[in-house]
Amino acid sequence: MLHCFRVALAILLLATCSHAFRKYRHPEIKSAIFLSPKFVLDQGSVVNKYYYNIDFPRGHIAIKGFNAEVVDEAGHPVPLHETYLHHWVLARYYQRLNATNPEQDDPKHNQPDRILVRNSGICQNNSGGQYYGLGSETRGTNTDVPDPYGIEVGNPADIPAGYEEGWMLNVHAIDTRGVEDKLGCTECRCDLYNVSKDEYDRPLRPDYIGGLRCCYDHTQCRLREVSEGAKRNLYMRYTVKWIDWDEFIVPVKIYILDVTDTWKQVDNSTGQSSEHECHVEYDVESCSASGMADNRCTDSKRISLVFPTGGYIVYGVAHQHSGGIGSALYGEDGRVLCSSIPTYGQGKEAGNEAGYIVGMSTCYPQPGSVKINVGETLILESNYSSAQRHTGVMGLFYILVAEQLPKPRLSLRVPIAKKVNKV
Repeated sequence: MLHCFRVALAILLLATCSHAFRKYRHPEIKSAIFLSPKFVLDQGSVVNKYYYNIDFPRGHIAIKGFNAEVVDEAGHPVPLHETYLHHWVLARYYQRLNATNPEQDDPKHNQPDRILVRNSGICQNNSGGQYYGLGSETRGTNTDVPDPYGIEVGNPADIPAGYEEGWMLNVHAIDTRGVEDKLGCTECRCDLYNVSKDEYDRPLRPDYIGGLRCCYDHTQCRLREVSEGAKRNLYMRYTVKWIDWDEFIVPVKIYILDVTDTWKQVDNSTGQSSEHECHVEYDVESCSASGMADNRCTDSKRISLVFPTGGYIVYGVAHQHSGGIGSALYGEDGRVLCSSIPTYGQGKEAGNEAGYIVGMSTCYPQPGSVKINVGETLILESNYSSAQRHTGVMGLFYILVAEQLPKPRLSLRVPIAKKVNKV
């Protein structure tokens, strides 16, 4: 009788373990490649397009990676020295069902036709709300979200009644074929674009010499020579990786920190403890005037920011422009939370273009090893070479933060099934 009981118990444990292993099997990562709508570039021309309702996986999913690059009609990657990818941005929004023109609100409704779903912070208003965003470094920068983490989207419980989820892709590209000054064009120097007003017809400040306000959609950078038949059709080819959402995925929050953030502490009825105004871009002045123009010339910009919540960093990467030599994020006690260093190309082929940033190093800490405490003061540092002047540079830092650690998925203790259900 005792022998039979032991055999029965062994069979029960084996069946339970088999069920648990099936339950914990790593879900298959799905991947799909899409093309943006066509955009047309000629020598020295600029596009800054916003494509709404792009092709994107639907349903309650966890995003595991997103990347993009510029390709021609044949699908060949276009090198940066021909078409400079200033940036691309992926944003999420809720769109009213049956909205005829979601870019303009319908006056018959009290609610807007489109609601932007921002990341978790910390920039506010109209900047830094994207889910993903890169530039020239896109081909050489890893964006994969490590297991068992994921960016949760498409949860029906989060989507307001009468709305559906949508995605927008912003593409800002500059054609530098035949231009007088390639670096000046990619840094959007206002004199090369011959503009004195921004895209909203507002006069530029006298001290504004270069940046996004001078290289908006349909502007033209000064040419050295003009060639006939240079106009061509291009696309953003973007790759999405995802898995279907389940209870074992640990959700992460997206935070984008900006070294140009001018923030202040507030105390108001909304419960908001600080106001952030991220200016996105800044200038680096040359150190040649001081007679120090050599490889040791470095412009270091720092800012202290109070982190609104707490959690564990699972991924981090910086975004810089040409001239960038690295960025780092420090904790309140001076410990390095993440550092990100650019890689410069050395050739002519796409992905290795000489003089351009073609990749940024990333951080993938061991789970639980890098923690940000609630309300901790972080220090963001962005470093550029100041051997020459640079305009419209950026110093962003993108981190994914998990508020909880992954729970153990398997245990040899009984009952295993109950352990699984708690995860």
